[in-house]
Amino acid sequence: MIHIHHSCFSRNTIRIHKPYEPYKLYKPYKLFGLIIILFLFSGCATWYQRTAEFQSAVTAGNFEKANKLLDKDKKQATGKNRILYYLNKGYVEFMLGQPENSNKYFETAENLIDEQHRNLGAEAAALVTNPEMRPYQPEDFEVIMINFYKALNYLDLNDMEGALVEVRKINIKLNQLNDKYPDHKNRYQRDAFAHLLMGLIYDASGDANNAFIAYRNAYEVYQSDYVKNFGVQAPEQLKQDLMRSAYNCGFTAELKQYEKEFNTTYKHTPAPANGQLVFFWLNGMGPVKAEWSINFAKQKRGDGAIVFHNDEFGFTFPFFFDSRYSDDERKSIADLQMLRVAFPKYMERPPLYAKGSLVLDAKTYPLEIAENINEIAFKTLRDRMVREFSTSLLRVAAKKGLEYTARKQNEWLGFAVGIANSLTEKADTRNWQTLPYSISYTRVPLDAVTNNISLQLTTRNGSRNTDQITIEGGGKKTRFHVFQTMDSRQF
Repeated sequence: MIHIHHSCFSRNTIRIHKPYEPYKLYKPYKLFGLIIILFLFSGCATWYQRTAEFQSAVTAGNFEKANKLLDKDKKQATGKNRILYYLNKGYVEFMLGQPENSNKYFETAENLIDEQHRNLGAEAAALVTNPEMRPYQPEDFEVIMINFYKALNYLDLNDMEGALVEVRKINIKLNQLNDKYPDHKNRYQRDAFAHLLMGLIYDASGDANNAFIAYRNAYEVYQSDYVKNFGVQAPEQLKQDLMRSAYNCGFTAELKQYEKEFNTTYKHTPAPANGQLVFFWLNGMGPVKAEWSINFAKQKRGDGAIVFHNDEFGFTFPFFFDSRYSDDERKSIADLQMLRVAFPKYMERPPLYAKGSLVLDAKTYPLEIAENINEIAFKTLRDRMVREFSTSLLRVAAKKGLEYTARKQNEWLGFAVGIANSLTEKADTRNWQTLPYSISYTRVPLDAVTNNISLQLTTRNGSRNTDQITIEGGGKKTRFHVFQTMDSRQF
């Protein structure tokens, strides 16, 4: 069940398109006209600003309007932004409570990502303009979030096995993504919440042994990765579930180990006769991309490499010429003293609410953060920036090489190309902007056929908002409930 909350302000078969046909690579002396054309059609607005009407509908909780806006945008459904289109369609259908439709759109996005290949024509254009000329390539964590939403949709459909398939995919995908990076791997290499979600699903289906394994794996990733990289501790509820599943499996040694590590004594209680609630809180909105430019000074190194250094941020990148560079590009870079490179940056949208809890029969169950998507986004982009500086430099070098060639033919033509180069040095500001800021959860034992639960949310300035939720109990079944708060600072 999906519950949308917005308190104080403004929450058939899908055809998979064929990949783009490769374009011919253009020679440098033919590219000036292409630059001018591309510049005329390129604006200074970020992706967030260009999709402001859709974003406004989403943050206001008007998902019917958001869906209509997407349906009207036929160009986005077939063009270079089609992956973003299907991600947004999947999300909107999720929020409208249409899990089957949502999963169809998410699966289309997933297939498009899998089929995505290097577009030679778009790459050539990107080298002389900006990376937004290419088909959208999702950030690694965005690829992973597809499976999170698909898992929630399967839970809504009461398909436990389908949900398990999706969470198993998450860590497989993370391994595949990081295999692409022999150097400068992501700090986001394993997903603790994926293991936690897997444990919750195994637990709900009565598989105590696999639940224990998943909980144990989740705890290990929180301790080794999430604390230092994303500032997220292992939730207390996870520790309780880990000890309970060890007890239920008869793993005495493991239970004693965790009791000692958690400095507690486990007290077993029978499963609630009226079942349990696993409650997910999707809080706020994730970050959006903007642009920043970094100036680098050139320094020479003894081994023949050129080093580009930025004092302000302490960035240093050695650069070696290879076969990608023409003689003109080599000459233009050799003459450079300063270099400006445009990169995307994330802008945080802090959520209105800082913490929350559920209250049932005067007992409070705190909602504990399990996934900080905002922090993962910032760290993933920083890791990518380190890896892709040479690609950004190649883009600048291609422009400088074109300018150098033009100046040899005509000084005014070279001047015009230089102006165009400066104006078209842009970053790719596209991203999946409907993701939440963070995901928290808790487990609540149900004690009646009808349970009236209070959700208490506390803002950053200490004020409290209370909402009422009714959950049907009965039997020892586990119910899953998703609650979304859209309240975040917008730009």
